[in-house]
Amino acid sequence: MKIPDPLAFIRHPVAGQPNVRRARSAGQAMVEYVIVVALVAVAAIAVYQLFGQVIRAQTAAMAREIAGEDGSEQSRMAQSAADAAAAQAAAKSLKSFTGNADAAQ
Repeated sequence: MKIPDPLAFIRHPVAGQPNVRRARSAGQAMVEYVIVVALVAVAAIAVYQLFGQVIRAQTAAMAREIAGEDGSEQSRMAQSAADAAAAQAAAKSLKSFTGNADAAQ
C-alpha cells in the first residue's frame, strides 16, 4: 500500500518540485502592494491636511450653487483658505523644518 504524499498540494503538478518560488513571489507582490497603498495614503493625508479647508469650501460652494442658492461666500472662503495654504507651503523649507534656521547664521 502506497502512502499519499502529505505535501502533494504544494508541489508543482508538472515538475513534482515544491512550489516555493511561486509562493514567495506572491508574498513579495502583496508586500509591495501594501507598501504602495500605505505611501499613497500618507500622501493623501498630507495633501488633505494642506488643502482640506479649500476642498471643503469649494464643495460647499458647489452644493449651494446646485441647490439654486448663492455660493459666493463659500467661494470667497475657499479662495482665502487657498491663499493661506499657499503662504503656509511657501513658508516651509528645509531651513525652517527644524525651527532653528536663524541659529545657524
